[in-house]
Amino acid sequence: MSNAQEQPVAPDAPIDGEDDSSAARAETPADTASTAPTANDDAPAADPVVSGADHGFPTRPDDDPHSPVTRAVRGAAAWSWRFMIIVGAVALAVVGLIQIKTVVVPVLVAVLVASLLAPVVDWLHRRRVPRALASLLALLGAIGLVGGLLTLAGASIATGFRDLADTAWEGIQELIRWLSTGPLQLSQTDLDAYVAQIQDSLESNAEQILSGALSVGTSVGHVLAGALIALFCLFFFLKEGRVIWTWLVGLFPAATRHHVDGAGRRGWASLGTYARTQLLVALIDGVGIGLGAWILGVPLALPLGVLVFVGSFIPIVGAVVTGAVAVVVALVDQGPLIALVMLGVVLLVQQAESNLLQPKLMGWALNLHPVAVLLAVAAGTIIGGVVGALFAVPLIAVANTVLNYLTGKPDPLGPDDPRLHRRRRRKTKISAPATDS
Repeated sequence: MSNAQEQPVAPDAPIDGEDDSSAARAETPADTASTAPTANDDAPAADPVVSGADHGFPTRPDDDPHSPVTRAVRGAAAWSWRFMIIVGAVALAVVGLIQIKTVVVPVLVAVLVASLLAPVVDWLHRRRVPRALASLLALLGAIGLVGGLLTLAGASIATGFRDLADTAWEGIQELIRWLSTGPLQLSQTDLDAYVAQIQDSLESNAEQILSGALSVGTSVGHVLAGALIALFCLFFFLKEGRVIWTWLVGLFPAATRHHVDGAGRRGWASLGTYARTQLLVALIDGVGIGLGAWILGVPLALPLGVLVFVGSFIPIVGAVVTGAVAVVVALVDQGPLIALVMLGVVLLVQQAESNLLQPKLMGWALNLHPVAVLLAVAAGTIIGGVVGALFAVPLIAVANTVLNYLTGKPDPLGPDDPRLHRRRRRKTKISAPATDS
């Protein structure tokens, strides 16, 4: 036995008596194929989709051709449970917001009014008025305008409602005479019995009427609290809106802040466009119908105009309902002929603003289809009553603009608020050096 220490032999080292070439010849073709580089080494891995000739469409390797559940059914199930989760989350959020509607509704009102007054505040601020003072002036101006309209309407109602009540009572008496002498030939005994039933119904429901009056008192308290919240939020939205928005954007991850900011700016621009357009449309409706009522001699022309102006902020439905009130007042006071003429005036004004003015003022970016508007108003009314009907369409308009931006569709509103573009163009003109002639 040799005392020399044996050296370990590497697994790939050639055996004594063999050279490197013989070891290389000992390699199998499979080993050579596994180690030899190919032209597709740098190519990305192919998607594990194999041809599904038996099914007519590509299938995954884990698809069982003998499974009773087809791939289409599995895809539909995947879409279904995701859709159910989204709907459930939205419904839960809506229910939660309804529980705190005393706070949510004033904030939404403040946002909507801020989109109207923001251009006024920006205009005053460009005239070197401090932003806080400009916000306060715009807020006081809006309060003065609304208060003046309500004061004029209230004074007109106080002076004209008594005459309208007398005319309405005369109309009721004429209706009773027609029921007794007309085709129905109702006797006086039957009419007295119907009147007695109405009186008994009122007396039996007196407690419910009283509870309703008390609930109205509670609602008035909520309205006053909501008005204070709305005014407070409106002032700070006008004064520090950009600061508040920057803070909100900062809550999102850094990778998504750019998209959130872009979507929010476009949504704000679309909300302002919608609010200004709806304000002008409501003003045209109110002035047109009120002026028509005044020309026809219909009483309460000014309150009717104010009512139509306020109701027109609810698209389609509000204008129809308030216009119907004007027609009923004309029917009670002036008779069927003037009522028909009043109906023609209402239809003419509404068709003019909906077919001529609104598409041009709002533009195709916010020109929602009438079916979508009607369904939004109906859904909003079911969920939140009059308040839901008021905010349904602006929410749909903002959501439409935001989704168009996030999905990469062409943005007709531009990459930013149009006011920013006007400022940039103005600054460019001012800073451009004059050329010597």
